[in-house]
Amino acid sequence: MLVLLPPSETKIDGGDGPPLALEALSHPGLDPLRTDLVDALVELAADVPAARAALGLSPAQDGEIARNAALRTSPTMPALHRYTGVLYDALDVRSLRGAAAGRARERLAVSSALFGLLRAEDPVPAYRLSAGSALPGRGTLAAAWKPLLEPLLRGVADDGLVVDLRSGSYAALGRVPGAVGVDVLAERADGRRSVVSHFNKAHKGRIARLLAGTRAEPTDAAAVAVLLRRAGLRVERPTPTGLHVVIPA
Repeated sequence: MLVLLPPSETKIDGGDGPPLALEALSHPGLDPLRTDLVDALVELAADVPAARAALGLSPAQDGEIARNAALRTSPTMPALHRYTGVLYDALDVRSLRGAAAGRARERLAVSSALFGLLRAEDPVPAYRLSAGSALPGRGTLAAAWKPLLEPLLRGVADDGLVVDLRSGSYAALGRVPGAVGVDVLAERADGRRSVVSHFNKAHKGRIARLLAGTRAEPTDAAAVAVLLRRAGLRVERPTPTGLHVVIPA
């Protein structure tokens, strides 16, 4: 089983790993585009107003541009330790121990606008590039990544179950045929439902933690639903590969 996570815009600074070496990352077939995008971000960082516009940043966020300027020289840390925010706080991967920690390293992967697909221990620096960013003189990041990521993800799906917890913009970088999708819906007392960003991220982090650490090896959406229900979640299965986790608003 592979659990696909979105990245987060917020990232922890620093690290104790050596500077970025693309050859140290998983999936070397992605390296040509990784190299191109890293070079583009470093070059863009030299023009702060242009970088703000391309990355959707305010002057108060110029530190993010400085991060990009130092992409090739700043220290690295494992991908799952780099990302922070609501989902990653709920996942709390650092607290996993023993066999559960080992399973998490094998099962968790991150969809990245800069690196394409990262495995848990891939060493990466802090950076800023979102799936919706528009780099000058280029098409969309989805158009760039899709020809590379979709064949790769098809191969991953052929090897076993994929649970896709990515948000829409990151799912658009490369679709996964047959993947189990999970939507978290907040239900009001009158029965109306909606997606609430905070609850969606927090529950997806908890779901990722559960799937990463379990001894079970689910092979389809029905088996994933059973695992989630055993953990006390209210789960519906509206389609053969789609799950709804319903929480009180």
